[in-house]
Amino acid sequence: MRIAQVAPLTEAVPPKLYGGTERVVHWLTEELVALGHDVTLFASGDSQTSAKLDATWPKALRLDGSVRDPNALHMVMLERVRQKCDDEEFDILHFHLDYYPFSLFYRQPTPFLTTLHGRLDLPEHQPVFNIFSRVPVISISDSQRRPVPQANWLRTIHHGLPEKLLTPQPCKPGYLAVLGRIAPEKGVDRAIRIATRCGIPLKIAAKVDRSDQEYYDELIRPLIDGNPLVEYIGEIGDSEKSEFLSGAIGLLLPIDWPEPFGLVMIEAMACGTPVIAYNRGSVAEILDDGLTGFIVEDEISAVVAVGRLAGLNRVAIRKQFEARFTARRMALDYLAAYRSLTQAAQPRIKLVSSAE
Repeated sequence: MRIAQVAPLTEAVPPKLYGGTERVVHWLTEELVALGHDVTLFASGDSQTSAKLDATWPKALRLDGSVRDPNALHMVMLERVRQKCDDEEFDILHFHLDYYPFSLFYRQPTPFLTTLHGRLDLPEHQPVFNIFSRVPVISISDSQRRPVPQANWLRTIHHGLPEKLLTPQPCKPGYLAVLGRIAPEKGVDRAIRIATRCGIPLKIAAKVDRSDQEYYDELIRPLIDGNPLVEYIGEIGDSEKSEFLSGAIGLLLPIDWPEPFGLVMIEAMACGTPVIAYNRGSVAEILDDGLTGFIVEDEISAVVAVGRLAGLNRVAIRKQFEARFTARRMALDYLAAYRSLTQAAQPRIKLVSSAE
């Protein structure tokens, strides 16, 4: 198939460090190319890909201080995609830009779908999916769908990562871990309290966005400073994650928001590391309670679960990752979705051609 993957310009594909959506787009694109498909990736110019790269801007916008209006460049990218559709260059368009493509691409014949990567429970989302109730969309978890049942859900496709990207390392686990981003909804303050109550060291490998700096300075830093059990490492890349996660007794994810997926859970599973997560968002879909970790409701139950981590089989956790959350499985699921849309579009295209 001739496939267009359209990524945000915010980060490179793949991102140098943090950036969940762009990492998923990279893994999916590489698998589709490996499966023999003709893929064009619309992304920033500093992206690395086996596909054809169509670069709207030379550098990821988060790293380019000269760009103050990212919407302008995303509009340019969407028009570049549309112009190539006029030349019939693609069989299917796959967007990762939330609702940005809906209006423009609903008015052209090339089949398209959008993977929704973010939360959908905000009031302003309701009119969007009321108006565009026929646009085909992919959910990354069933729980993500709940606020907007009126959307045209094609199917749920859980994220996957390359089978050999993260692997268990030979080391003796000796600490609890936090991975990802420090923000109020991520519950890093709760993770610190859980680890402290257990008397177990906690290592935090996470970024602090500019918008969350005040939260970090006022709430998190005081919990870290002077606490001998807590070590703040900062942001880490994929090359460091296998060792970091393999050395962890367990990953703490005491989130306080309806997280649509949570890549850190399957990253931990890839390393054979169990996860303790609050029962929010997609957690109950991703974790197998008692096999790959424990699903808890509060700090007290999380502390109890820490004491049960030693009873979980890390080899079995890795096997569950291989069965459910590889990039190859993700790519095959998307190909099935592409084919369903292109097959449904054939009668319409023939009808238009005969009318002409």
